[in-house]
Amino acid sequence: MRRALLGLGLVLVAMAAAADPPVRQRMTPAEFDFTTAGSAGAGTSGIAAIQTIVLKGNPTKPGLYTIMLRIPANTRIAAHTHPDDRIGTVISGTWYLGYGKTFDANALKSLPPGSFYTEPPNDPHFAETGDSAVVLQITGYGPTGTTY
Repeated sequence: MRRALLGLGLVLVAMAAAADPPVRQRMTPAEFDFTTAGSAGAGTSGIAAIQTIVLKGNPTKPGLYTIMLRIPANTRIAAHTHPDDRIGTVISGTWYLGYGKTFDANALKSLPPGSFYTEPPNDPHFAETGDSAVVLQITGYGPTGTTY
């Protein structure tokens, strides 16, 4: 029993040593550079026009991550799921979000800037933008993905 606990302790120490050290970051809205953003990154709906910036972590690997998305005006996103538990905050624009297995315009709720929402694991949801682009910040615990 002692050997097993000692072995487990050594494994945990090795894992902690191999983990990336915490990084301090401070960014103003002017510092978010969408000109270098990738399209349809991990944890997005896969729509190529959506620009993605990874702010923290790596959404494709285990661990905490935060991504920022810029969704163009008049974009509709069909019902889909993500395997991880996620939270979202609307930074700018008005985001229309609904829960369910199929897109239903009557189920959309208007979320103006400052709004908060959740995307529970494997819980289908859908969304759209109106006449203006929307910027969202999403935090989850990866790895993430998208399933339609």
